[in-house]
Amino acid sequence: MQYTQLGETGINISKICVGCMSFGKPGTMHDWTLDEEGTDAVVAHALDLGITFFDTANGYSDGTSEEYLGKALSKHTSRERVVIASKVYFNEGRLSSKAIHREIEGDAHAAGHGISGPLHHPQIRL
Repeated sequence: MQYTQLGETGINISKICVGCMSFGKPGTMHDWTLDEEGTDAVVAHALDLGITFFDTANGYSDGTSEEYLGKALSKHTSRERVVIASKVYFNEGRLSSKAIHREIEGDAHAAGHGISGPLHHPQIRL
């Protein structure tokens, strides 16, 4: 796997990112999404290949994409070893400072879904 630095953060990430729109409870967004077991298998394989970068969104499959991703990551790696990119627009408050910080801290969808600690990477100061 090839890695690159994330901007000027000092954090190295894989050059390949796993898009997580295909993770989540089928029928909540698309019928073709992977269930929790399928998500776990894809995430485990990605980690085995050295992929450390995952992209999800609070709006994917009513939040179950984040939930399934969080559970799989918690099962197979530590939070500090991966970077999770997300989107914050689809929430109450849209792009207000309060809404953005709530999403970053994981209060909306990621909290309690297996993602240990805040949604942002521990090395990034807000």
